[in-house]
Amino acid sequence: MYGPLTHEAVDASWTFAPGPVLMIALLGGLYVPRWVRVRRDDGAKAAPVWRLMVFALGLLCLAAALVSPVDALAEQAFAMHMTQHVLLLDLAPVCLMLGLTKVLLRPATRRLRAIERAAGPLGHPVVAVVLYILVMWAWHVPALYDAALESSTVHVFEHVFFLSAGLLYWWHLLSPIRSRLRIGIMGPVVYMLSTKLAVGLLGIGLTFTPDPLYDFYEQRAPIWGLTPDGDQGLAGAVMALEQSIVMGIALAYLFIRALEQGEREQQRRERLEDLREAEG
Repeated sequence: MYGPLTHEAVDASWTFAPGPVLMIALLGGLYVPRWVRVRRDDGAKAAPVWRLMVFALGLLCLAAALVSPVDALAEQAFAMHMTQHVLLLDLAPVCLMLGLTKVLLRPATRRLRAIERAAGPLGHPVVAVVLYILVMWAWHVPALYDAALESSTVHVFEHVFFLSAGLLYWWHLLSPIRSRLRIGIMGPVVYMLSTKLAVGLLGIGLTFTPDPLYDFYEQRAPIWGLTPDGDQGLAGAVMALEQSIVMGIALAYLFIRALEQGEREQQRRERLEDLREAEG
């Protein structure tokens, strides 16, 4: 049996919790002055405007997930909670990573490489894949999922796990600092396919599971005319569709980037051969 049949008034209020607001302000406060300085000293190629815009889009994704009405609506509709998850796990990390260049990261490059070396096996891309999949599956176990909705502290931990797993996962794919994953073109493809297929299966399962899995939403009065099973199906569809779209776009981007890197390496080899011939 479902919960109350009466419809609940929709709470679309903004959430100005200090943690998310300070995080977004700190990221913007670190990035923008650095971008301005690099563009002034090293030129537009080192700090293109599109990098600034995409980083700003990443901050907007964080604000949409944690500050905008999406946060309040996530406690009223499973589909909105899923939207919050994909913003934190994929969309915000992707945009933040694409906003970086080697020059922009230069002050922190040595520290980041030292952290990767100190992490040892934990810094391997396989760990990022496993963590990404585990975070998504574990936090959708009914007991843990309901606990996150019933406790603000657990909910904060959930957000930290999602954002951390997303940043680590996309770092290996999109970081401008060369990493262990960049071995040919098939490494990133396997990395992406294995993850997105595993998470996509969870989305498909949620979409077609006939009975509601989460007591929290089943006991709440519905909003927007969504029944608990309809809400759950919509949430699963959001997950499966987002994973498919992001996978397709990311694979296309990685393929184009690999072609560009291959072309640059070919040009470098040709220049070296020309120098040898000139010296000979």
